Amino acid sequence: MPVSTSPDPRGRAGRPVRPSAGRVPWPLVVPALLGLGFLVLPMAGLLVRAPWPTLGTRLVSPEVRDALGLSLVTATAATAVSLLLGVPLAWLLARTAFPGRRVARALVTVPLVLPPVVGGVALLLVLGRNGVVGRHLYEWTGYSLPFTPAGVVVAQVFVAMPFLVISVEGALRGVDRRYEEAAATLGATRWTVFRRVTLPTVAPGVLAGAVLCWSRALGEFGATIMFAGNFPGRTQTMPLAVYLAMQESPESAIVLSLVLLAVSLLILVLLRDRWVGTL
Repeated sequence: MPVSTSPDPRGRAGRPVRPSAGRVPWPLVVPALLGLGFLVLPMAGLLVRAPWPTLGTRLVSPEVRDALGLSLVTATAATAVSLLLGVPLAWLLARTAFPGRRVARALVTVPLVLPPVVGGVALLLVLGRNGVVGRHLYEWTGYSLPFTPAGVVVAQVFVAMPFLVISVEGALRGVDRRYEEAAATLGATRWTVFRRVTLPTVAPGVLAGAVLCWSRALGEFGATIMFAGNFPGRTQTMPLAVYLAMQESPESAIVLSLVLLAVSLLILVLLRDRWVGTL
C-alpha cells in the first residue's frame, strides 16, 4: 500500500488549509494600530478643527496667496538647482571610487539628520555678509544673499538635495550596466553613454527623487527662518506663515496647514510604490 510522504494541502472538506505562519500575531497588530493612530490623529485634528465655512475666503487672502506663491516658486527653483548639482553628485558616489568616498556619502546625508536650525546657522556663517564666503561675495558685488528670496532657495537646497542624491544613487546602483558597456563598445563616449543610456534608465528614480526634494523644500522651516528670515511678501513661505498665523489667528494657521498636508499626501500617495522601490 503506497504511503504519501507529503502533507495534504487541503482539509477534509476539500478547502485549502491556510498555513498558521501567515497569520498576523496579535502582539504586533495592537502596537501597529496604536502607532498608526498616533500618526493619523493629529492630521484628523486638522480636519475636525478646520474653519470650513470660511475656508475659501482664507485661501484667497493676500497673505496666503503670497506665502503659497513664494513657496511654490522657491521649492521649484530649489529642485532645479538640486537636479543640476545632485544628479552628478549621485553619479560620482555610485560609479566612481575615490579616496574619502565614504566620508563624502556621510556628509551628503548629514542635512537629513542635522536640525534645520543648525543648518541655517551654518549657512549664515558661510554665506552671510560677514561669512567665510559671503564676505568676499559682498565686497565684489555688493550683494548679500541672506534675507532674500534667493536665500530661501539656498536654505531649501541645503535640506532637500540629500533626498534627491540618495534616490538617484540607489537607482544608479540598480542599473544593468551591460547596456552601458554595449554602448561604449559601439564607440559612444562616456558623456554620450550617460546622456543617452544611463540617464533615461534611471529617469524614474530621478523623478521620484525630484518630487521628494520638492516636497521637502516646500515644508522647510528651520533653515529658512534662520538664513532668510520671515518677511511677509519677500521671504515668508508657507511653513513660516503657519508659524506666524498660529500666534495671531489659529484658524488661518489650520487652513495653511491643510494646504501643506494636502500637497504632501498627494505626492506620497502618487509616489508610494516608486519611493519604496528606490529608498
